[in-house]
Amino acid sequence: MAKRGGYPGGGMPNMNNLMKQAQKMQKQMEETAKELESKEYTATAGGGAIEVTVTGKHQLSKVVLAEEIVDPDDIEMLQDLIIAAANEALKKADDATSTAFSGLTGGLGGGLPF
Repeated sequence: MAKRGGYPGGGMPNMNNLMKQAQKMQKQMEETAKELESKEYTATAGGGAIEVTVTGKHQLSKVVLAEEIVDPDDIEMLQDLIIAAANEALKKADDATSTAFSGLTGGLGGGLPF
């Protein structure tokens, strides 16, 4: 007769162990989120003429402009470069979050074992 449920020994997983694992994972996720929020992510545009820094909370914290990029006759280019650098910095923050959390949840193997 075939074993049912696909669990070692054919029985149900120990619920206490599952709860402990879930609590441990939740604590790790909270710590990781707090750590990520405290980090800063920087990106540049225009060959480094514009540098933008955002926090892990997706807040703009710094913009640095090289003097030669400031052309009063071409404000639109400056605006576009700032947007490009800000979007790249936000992407870096998102990528770091994704990577950090995939490392924590990777052990689930696509879901809980029940």
